[in-house]
Amino acid sequence: MEDGYDSYQQHYDENDFWEKLRRFARKAGIKVCYAALLLYYVLKSPMTTSKDRAKIIGALGYFILPIDLLPDFIPVAGYTDDLAALVWGVYCVIKSITPEVKAQAAEKLHEWFGEFDDHMLDLFFEKKDR
Repeated sequence: MEDGYDSYQQHYDENDFWEKLRRFARKAGIKVCYAALLLYYVLKSPMTTSKDRAKIIGALGYFILPIDLLPDFIPVAGYTDDLAALVWGVYCVIKSITPEVKAQAAEKLHEWFGEFDDHMLDLFFEKKDR
């Protein structure tokens, strides 16, 4: 999966990222937005390695790309592929997601979605017992 995202790096642009995220925030939901914001803030960190930057840019490039495997206008399923790309990116750089990065992402979500239980964001990182 890692190699497949290399081709999406050319589609990453910071302005396009913010435009798409703002435009689709309510439709995409908190989980998609949280994953995208985590990646964005890790990307902005000076501590992030160039290898991790490439993975993040690939995942965010796919998110921005106007032509998806599942078009965004399809109810419910439309953001599934975007979420998969973002979750893949998050798990690739999970060690770089600091409490500060989480706080920045949560602050932006509160701007867009108002009040919600911040503990629901922690579920993003919990391992499921199988």
